[in-house]
Amino acid sequence: MSFRGWPKQELRIAGERTVEAIFPVILSASRATDLPAFYAEWFRNRLEAGYLQWVNPFNAHQIQYVALRDVRVVVFWSKNPEPLLPHLDALDERGIHYYFQFTVNDYESEGLEPRLPPVSQRIQTFRSLAERVGRERVIWRFDPLLLTRDLSAEILLERIQRIGEELQGHTSKLIFSFADIAEYRTVRERLARAEVGWVDFTRERMVDFAGRLSKIGRALGLPLATCAESIDLTALGIEANRCIDDELMIRLWSRDTALMRFLGYEPNLFGETNRPVLKDKGQRKACGCIVSKDIGRYRTCAHLCRYCYANGSAKEAIRNHERHNPRAESIL
Repeated sequence: MSFRGWPKQELRIAGERTVEAIFPVILSASRATDLPAFYAEWFRNRLEAGYLQWVNPFNAHQIQYVALRDVRVVVFWSKNPEPLLPHLDALDERGIHYYFQFTVNDYESEGLEPRLPPVSQRIQTFRSLAERVGRERVIWRFDPLLLTRDLSAEILLERIQRIGEELQGHTSKLIFSFADIAEYRTVRERLARAEVGWVDFTRERMVDFAGRLSKIGRALGLPLATCAESIDLTALGIEANRCIDDELMIRLWSRDTALMRFLGYEPNLFGETNRPVLKDKGQRKACGCIVSKDIGRYRTCAHLCRYCYANGSAKEAIRNHERHNPRAESIL
C-alpha cells in the first residue's frame, strides 16, 4: 500500500471561518529555510493556534492550510536551533515528538556561511541540546562537503575530525552529502561573485574522500550515512540515509499508538506488521525519506550561505525575513 496523501477535512478557524485543511502526522521544519533559527516564535504561535498556512513556492496563489491536531513528530533542520530551545516545552506539553537534523560545518575561513554564529558556539548548542533531549535525537550533518582551490580534502577532513571529537558522545550518526554546484546556476553565479573557486566532486574524489572519512567515523565510533546521493558507498560501511526516518521513530516512540498506526508498525496476532510504502515521492530519487509535510518557505533564510540552493539573492532573502510577521498564518 502506497501513501495517497494527507487526509483532508474542514477546519474551523477561530470560530469565524471554515477552510479545507490537510492533517499531517509528520512535519518537516524545514528543508526550505532554517525555521528554528529564524521562525521559532512563529512556530510556537502556530502551535497555539493549531494550524498554519503554507504557500506553494512555485505558485504563490496556491495556499494550503495545515492543521496540527494529528501531528506526532516534527523533524527540525537547522544550523543554529538555539532560538527554538525555549519553545521545546510547548511541544513536550502537547506530547509531540521531535528530533533534529543539526548541521555543523566549518567554512569560517572561506566565508561560505557568513551569518552563522562561530563554530565553537554551534558546537556548544549541539552539546546542550543533546544533553537535554538525548543523543539519538540530535543528528550531526556536515552538509554539503565543498572543495575549493584553497580548501583541500585534507583540510576538510581535519575539520570534520575536530568537530567530531567535540561532539563525541552527543550524537549517534554523521550524515553528509557532496556539493553539486554544477546543478544550480544561481549557486554557481553566487560563488563566482564571491570569487570562490569551487572544485567539482568527481566520482573518483567522492570515493577517495568517503574512504578517508569512514576511517574517521570508525575512530570516533560514529556511523556514517549519505543524504540523497546516488553513489553507492556501502562497501565502505556508509549507508544511504533516511533523514525523515521511520525506523528511528519506531525505536524512539514505539508506544505512540497513533504514530505506529501511521507507520504500519502494529503487529498482528502472529507478530507480523503491515508496513505501507511511505517514501516521499516529492523528493529526489536518491532521497530515502518517508513522507512529511514541509512547512518552510524558500528564499527566507537569513544565514546567506553561499552554496545554498534554497535562496535566490541575498537581498531578497533579507527582505523576506524582514517582512516576516511572527503572528501571521504563514512564514511570509
